[in-house]
Amino acid sequence: MQQQVPLVRAVPVIAVVTTLLALLAAALTTPAGAAERAASPSYVALGDSYASGTGTRSYLADGTSCQRSTRAYPALIAAARGYELSFRACSGARVSDVATQVEALSPATGYVTVSVGGNDAGFADVLTECAQPGWMSDCNGAIDAARRFIDRTLPGRLAGLYADIDQRAPNARVVVVGYPRIFMGKDCNWATWFSRSEMTRLNETADLLNQRTAGLAATRGFGFADPTDRFVGHAVCADAEWINGLSWPISESYHPNRPGHSSGYTPTVSPLLTGAAVAVSRTVRQRAAASAERLVEAQREHTATDAAIEPETVAAPDLTTPRARKAARRAGVDLGSRRSIDAADRRASRAQARAWARTH
Repeated sequence: MQQQVPLVRAVPVIAVVTTLLALLAAALTTPAGAAERAASPSYVALGDSYASGTGTRSYLADGTSCQRSTRAYPALIAAARGYELSFRACSGARVSDVATQVEALSPATGYVTVSVGGNDAGFADVLTECAQPGWMSDCNGAIDAARRFIDRTLPGRLAGLYADIDQRAPNARVVVVGYPRIFMGKDCNWATWFSRSEMTRLNETADLLNQRTAGLAATRGFGFADPTDRFVGHAVCADAEWINGLSWPISESYHPNRPGHSSGYTPTVSPLLTGAAVAVSRTVRQRAAASAERLVEAQREHTATDAAIEPETVAAPDLTTPRARKAARRAGVDLGSRRSIDAADRRASRAQARAWARTH
């Protein structure tokens, strides 16, 4: 008599077949791009305008004033390496704002960059003060206040932020990104009055911020990308300028432009973040540009939070204000004569430099 196979043994077979068919259906209905992105390494870019891409003049239409650009180094690195980018950096961000951006991090995050501290130290306000003629400004006083903040207050804020990043993304390679020197010792902008000594002190203050930031990054085990050397010869007023001088729209002023990101920041950050330098080719730029819609969609849930961040913008000197007219009368300046304005500026700047040197 023929032996019968118990029906119960057929049930697991049916279940397996059903599961396989379901998985096949899911694979066929899932967009290929979504599947590829799910498998891509996760890269979260945190920070301020120097990370978002302010200065590149081309920004994502994401409903915010963050000025995120596919020309910025996070988008270029992500495009070159095939990383899935969460672009949280936003113009105007301070440490407190980045403390909210870190909600994008998780144990699955593979790569993180963070650039913050300049807005906390009031760099835009300092530049605004120093851009004015010496007879109506206190540039050294503004720089001194920023340096005290960098030495005394900022380290505590950054230490807390870095600890939070480390806790939220324990498996990530984290790179803290510094700031370049803005000036090269020459002010070629017609509407600003930076003296040589003021530009030197402003550069030294950027160096101080980098030193403090680098030390805190090392304590936490993070990398530090210092753009100082890379930007030598490419500051404001250089023949090959990688940092905008006073510009219009005004928000573009004193920020890295497109070459600053592609030739300055990208080759500085990418070796520490990815293990090898990224060369920004035409293909990389095209890939980055093609990611715009995806980046906008990914940040849509954060629009309300980002809208609360106010951009920090330099103000151009205005010699028509009551304050300027009063200062001009006190200094004996004829506001109708550029020659008078400039001569008084040189005298005041020299006197201020001597006075500062005597007390420091």
